[in-house]
Amino acid sequence: MSNEHTINGTEANFASEVEQSDVPVLVDFWAEWCGPCKMISPLLDQLATETAGKAKVVKVNVDENRALAGKYGVTSIPMLLFFKDGEVKDTVVGAGTPKEALQQKLEALA
Repeated sequence: MSNEHTINGTEANFASEVEQSDVPVLVDFWAEWCGPCKMISPLLDQLATETAGKAKVVKVNVDENRALAGKYGVTSIPMLLFFKDGEVKDTVVGAGTPKEALQQKLEALA
């Protein structure tokens, strides 16, 4: 579900990888059983590769990280949260947003 530029987000590393990041972060809340999550995953991997060094893509499995999902009010997946300076600046729910639109949202936070 990822590549070398995609970070596996966990409750243990979320603060350091996302909340304390000095670059914008797109966090993908997903699950193994979620069809739309699997559909959007390759797009997010491409985005992670294309924005490496300027932004991060972090994937959080909601089944393994229930506390994080609860903290950010994840009730529907895939749910993409855009972070800057430790705060959620934008949200996208579902897999229908084109990669270019996600990239623009991420770059707008840079």
